Amino acid sequence: MSDTAGLNAEAKNGHALVDDLAGRIRGRIMSGEIAIGAQLRQAELAADFGVSRTPVREALRQLQSGGLIEVLPNRGAVVRVPAPWEVREAYEVRAELEALAAARAVSRITGEQMEELRRVNQEMYDHSVAESRGEPAGLPVSQRDNDRFHTLIAEISGNARLAKVVNDVNETFPRNVSAQLIVNDTRHRDENFREHERIVAALAAGDAEAAAAHMREHVVKAGEQLAEWYEKRSSTVFRGRGGVPAA
Repeated sequence: MSDTAGLNAEAKNGHALVDDLAGRIRGRIMSGEIAIGAQLRQAELAADFGVSRTPVREALRQLQSGGLIEVLPNRGAVVRVPAPWEVREAYEVRAELEALAAARAVSRITGEQMEELRRVNQEMYDHSVAESRGEPAGLPVSQRDNDRFHTLIAEISGNARLAKVVNDVNETFPRNVSAQLIVNDTRHRDENFREHERIVAALAAGDAEAAAAHMREHVVKAGEQLAEWYEKRSSTVFRGRGGVPAA
């Protein structure tokens, strides 16, 4: 192997390591294992993953460019707290995408898939009720079931690009926050369950217009609840696209 080929192989392996680390750190943030606002210390992460600081530093830069973390004076890299306006904008886009997916799913869904949607919705509800009572149900399960309801409809839509974009938007914010909303807010949990039922009923009735309308309303409402959660927990109230602090 020539020196140039060796350097190229080494660089390729280095990029793969950075991408792997970025994905693993992102996974911890999305699951809530690393909390919103938490510091990301390079030395601790390097020791945790058994690597040097250099690939960790590059992985953090990758996550920073993606908007998941930010670098603050005197604190270094921290998990970024989304601005409420960002949440509302993302969910506005997600609502239209998922409405399209629901409308397309009407002519494609099978009886088996319909039953899976009903089962997933019921399990999500039962698990979240158990978690709210402190029973051992496993917090990630309720959110996984909730996400599965939406991703399944996107998959049934028969448009792989649409399903991918829906997933990309869905992964914009840590999933544990919306899971906590379902677990800790009884009214939100009940509404979420009933809204899913209405979507399934529209799919079963073959009503594409109703399926899209119910899905759009459901996602917009979920986005507003999530935005309000961030609003209450942020030291700054944002307004407008630029995140200008309110007076």
